[in-house]
Amino acid sequence: MACTNTLKMKAITYKSSLAAANSAFPSMGKGVLGLDFSSSLLTKDFKISTTAYPKPSTTSRPSKGLTTQAFFWRKPRSHESSRPTKVQELYVYEINERDRGSPAYLKLSQKEEKFLGDLVPFSNKLYSGDLQKRLGVTAGLCMLIQHFPEKGDRYEAVYSFYFGDYGHISVQGAYLTHEDTYLAVTGGSGVFEGVYGQVKLQQIVFPFKLFYTFYLKGIKDLPAELVVTPVAPTPAVEPSAAAKAAEPHATIANFTT
Repeated sequence: MACTNTLKMKAITYKSSLAAANSAFPSMGKGVLGLDFSSSLLTKDFKISTTAYPKPSTTSRPSKGLTTQAFFWRKPRSHESSRPTKVQELYVYEINERDRGSPAYLKLSQKEEKFLGDLVPFSNKLYSGDLQKRLGVTAGLCMLIQHFPEKGDRYEAVYSFYFGDYGHISVQGAYLTHEDTYLAVTGGSGVFEGVYGQVKLQQIVFPFKLFYTFYLKGIKDLPAELVVTPVAPTPAVEPSAAAKAAEPHATIANFTT
């Protein structure tokens, strides 16, 4: 009760002071500084605005480590875009001179007639398209896929062409004994490293004479001695005597034997 009486006395005293101030400055009308303290300050409730102001963005800046990583990171160059796309033709004869024990026929099917799964390893000599130089050998394997009694056979073949110091080319695909076909060039070594493309296989006299036209991409220009004007493939074609004898001027360096 004493506290309540004290507060009432202070309020009365405060009102009296305001009244005295208003009478002392009548020209200001509404009290000191033109404000009606008696009516506005004492009779109106004060409210604190709770309007929310936008907060500063809390998005964190990239860390120094990420910034450094982004600075040094570079989009890797496409290997494909830097590879030569010019098509180069290479002509090669494969000739079976019956001196390498090729081909061998492995009848895994254990049947008298040819059947799926029979294997044929082979290796024959390679000559340049003009038949003037000994280049090397082929080496590979054919697996019988289908036998056509009145036509021939279809094989799946995987083999390589070896060109002495120049390296080798590997191919894979369908090998038909009764018609021309195309195989994929799957890679190579030496001057043929990174090669891709395809090769056309022409059966001249199966399995003794075959003619290949390579369409090569992805490599630098072929060595000059491999770029020749080919002899048209016919059953009568034969390598030159010097190439057959592997005379030094009729072979490439360290030709594969």
